[in-house]
Amino acid sequence: MNAPDELEELVADLEAEQTGLQARLATVDGDAWFRATPAKGWDVRDTVAHLADTDELAIDTCRNGPRSLNAFASKLASAEDVTAWGVLRGRAMPGTAVLQWWKRTSADEREVLGTLDADVRVPWGLGMRPASFVKARLMECWAHGLDVHASLGSTPTDTDRLRHVAWLSVRAIPYAFGFAGRERPAGALRVTLDAPSGGVWNFGPDDAPNVVTGSAGEFCRLFVHRLRLADARTLEAEGDGAHAALEVARAFL
Repeated sequence: MNAPDELEELVADLEAEQTGLQARLATVDGDAWFRATPAKGWDVRDTVAHLADTDELAIDTCRNGPRSLNAFASKLASAEDVTAWGVLRGRAMPGTAVLQWWKRTSADEREVLGTLDADVRVPWGLGMRPASFVKARLMECWAHGLDVHASLGSTPTDTDRLRHVAWLSVRAIPYAFGFAGRERPAGALRVTLDAPSGGVWNFGPDDAPNVVTGSAGEFCRLFVHRLRLADARTLEAEGDGAHAALEVARAFL
C-alpha cells in the first residue's frame, strides 16, 4: 500500500470512529449532557467540547495557524490550561450546540488530514508523521468515547480500528518509561494481542525475551488509562521488560 492510500484508509477509520460516537451523542438530551464522566471534573458536554477544541488545534497545527499546538501551549502556563481552554468554551453552550461544533470541526479536520504530504512532520509535541498523527486523533476520540459511554450507561463495541491504538501504544513505550522516570529493562519486547474480529496482532520480534499477551481492548484501555493494570483480566507478561511496560503504560502526551 502506498502512502496516499494508507492515509486515505486511516482518515476513513478516523471518520468511522468520530461519526460513531457522534451518533451516540445525538440521542443525548436534557440533563444527560451534565452527567459526570470517569474523567475527574468533566461531564459529557466537557468531553465533547474537548474533542471539538483539539480538532481545531489539530487543524491549525497542520496549517501553521495561530492555535498550532506547540505555539499555543507556549503562551499558557501548563498543559492543563491547554485542555481547560476548550472545556471552558463548551460550558458557554448547550450540549447540542457543542455536538454541532464537534461535527463541524471533525469534518474539517478529516479534510485537512487527508491532504497532508506523507513526508511532512506535523509539529504536535515532538512531531509526528501524518499517518501516526491520524492514528493519534483516532485514539483521542476512542479514549474519550469510552468516558462518554461509561457516563451514559452504554457499552462501546470494540472494532479492529483498535489496531491503530495498539500500534501507537507499543511505539510509545520508550516515551512511557521516560515519563515515569524509569529505566527500561534490557531486551526486546513482543506484544501479541487478540483482535476484536478474532484475529491476532503481533508487534515486535518473534524471539523477544519480553512478551505481553492479551486482548487488544484491555491493552489499549490500559495505555490510555481507562483500565487499571490490577483490573486487567487477560493481560499477561513474561520477562521484566514486559511487566515494566505494563506498569508504565502511557500512549498520550
